[in-house]
Amino acid sequence: MIIGVMSDTHDNLEKIGKAVEVLNERRVGIVVHCGDYIAPFVIKRLGDLNSKLIGVFGNNDGDKKLLLKFASDYGFEIYNQPHEIELGGKKLLLLHGLGGMKTTKTIVRAIAQSGEYNVVLYGHTHQSEVVKVGGTLVLNPGEVFGMLYGKSTLALLDLEKLEAKLIEL
Repeated sequence: MIIGVMSDTHDNLEKIGKAVEVLNERRVGIVVHCGDYIAPFVIKRLGDLNSKLIGVFGNNDGDKKLLLKFASDYGFEIYNQPHEIELGGKKLLLLHGLGGMKTTKTIVRAIAQSGEYNVVLYGHTHQSEVVKVGGTLVLNPGEVFGMLYGKSTLALLDLEKLEAKLIEL
């Protein structure tokens, strides 16, 4: 199963549209969003996805009630972090991040080292990362937003192979 992974969309509707286009072209089975949608109208743009979306809230997501209402209208699910899911027989943990960049990476690595999950997905740092920690794949798809570091990315995760590929938008 191939899943799409995105994070930190930060209201950039143009880049979100490109992300939706790529994910629909790749016919992903599901999309995971690692937080920081920001405004509820982002959910409407994500509503063009041909797959379900499951995500977590980020630290900049404001009107959570309205985000949840819009998500529900599209059959999407958004949870507080952390959130566990099982897909394709693999156990995944979805996070946005906590504290600063260093703290987030320290927490993610500690969780991965526990061996409890096949994959740990996170965002918040706006920097992409694909690394194995023990037997756990750690994946940060970077930022769809594309304005903090000048690179707009998402990831395609192959759950069978536990491999991820970054896609620049």
